[in-house]
Amino acid sequence: MSKRSKSKISTDGADSALANNPFEVLNTGMLASGSTLEPTSPKATEKKLKSKGRVEVRREKAGRGGKTVTTLREFPSCIPLKELEAMTFKFKKSCACGGTLKGRAIELQGDVCDRLMAELGKLGYKPVRAGG
Repeated sequence: MSKRSKSKISTDGADSALANNPFEVLNTGMLASGSTLEPTSPKATEKKLKSKGRVEVRREKAGRGGKTVTTLREFPSCIPLKELEAMTFKFKKSCACGGTLKGRAIELQGDVCDRLMAELGKLGYKPVRAGG
């Protein structure tokens, strides 16, 4: 094993090895000064997404033996069944519950309305709470 020298390296800028600034070669003539830039509001930069359609989110208990089920109905007819199946799988994963696709309605076990409203909003749908 080799012995290390115990001499300390000066960090006050007196040493020529540490005195070089790696950024001094950059050309700052092309950059605008901070005072001339106007702050942009988040609303100005955010594009408004077109809604994919209205979806009814409903919490049901009747005729299910007292079990609570959340249903999603009234999907636009332009959405293919394959996409509805994929959405069902995604909702089951994100809500950590069971569920199925019956016809063009998605049924999820439990009261997961709030989570589904947020997920549908992210996907571009306009979720509407239906029923009581």
